[in-house]
Amino acid sequence: MTEPTATKISVRGCGIALRRAGAGRPLLYLHGANDAGEWPPCWDDLAARQDVIAPEHPGFGASDTPAWLDTIPDLANFYLDLIDQLDLANIYLVGHDLGGWIAAEIAVRNPRRLASLTLVTAAGILVAGEAQSDPFLRTDEQRLRDLFHDQARADEMIARMLRPETEDQNLKNQTTTARLTWQPRGYDPHLAKWLHRITLPTLLVWGANDKLSPPVNADKLNAAIAGSRKVLIDKAGHYPFIEHPDQFNAAVREFLKPQS
Repeated sequence: MTEPTATKISVRGCGIALRRAGAGRPLLYLHGANDAGEWPPCWDDLAARQDVIAPEHPGFGASDTPAWLDTIPDLANFYLDLIDQLDLANIYLVGHDLGGWIAAEIAVRNPRRLASLTLVTAAGILVAGEAQSDPFLRTDEQRLRDLFHDQARADEMIARMLRPETEDQNLKNQTTTARLTWQPRGYDPHLAKWLHRITLPTLLVWGANDKLSPPVNADKLNAAIAGSRKVLIDKAGHYPFIEHPDQFNAAVREFLKPQS
């Protein structure tokens, strides 16, 4: 298992925690609302080939909560500043859940330093009339169970995250998530109309049983982003890289291989 180096850096006065491992072309991973500070074992496979950089968003985990943080576009612009500060180029940009929403906003705004885009069960998109779980109407345990098809995996996350010593951290993450996604709930009605601006090679990886961001959301993205590829992982929910890490890594490796 690769042990990432944990540091804290300041970007335009906002301190953020950052984990980094591996060597090669940079892969910038933007985490979801529920996994700030996590380094799933499947990232070891990616770090064997790329320089994996995993920051914690402002307002999440051990990062600062700046006064300017109000919207997902704020985070997209922040990460464009971080990319410039670290002088990254030819970036494989990977975003999961909330991080996928941020990644899409980045790709719409300024893809100059990006080589490709991978969206994993991304938030930010709504298909009218399609049922999906509302995490703000669920208990903490229900919310985490909704993320998985395999409830044994849900048990593991519940045991790890719902401990007395994590209560303050969880509250911070949930407060920031609400601040960013409360209304409209979990999506941006303006994002879909600009997805045509994404011209990067794009991979969409989705769990076939995702309750939070159902597979029809992937279909909508696939139709809007020219040339994008969609990989649907069977018997997986919102965390396909936890439930089926081998399939997830194989899909990402295959996608990145022509760009290596």
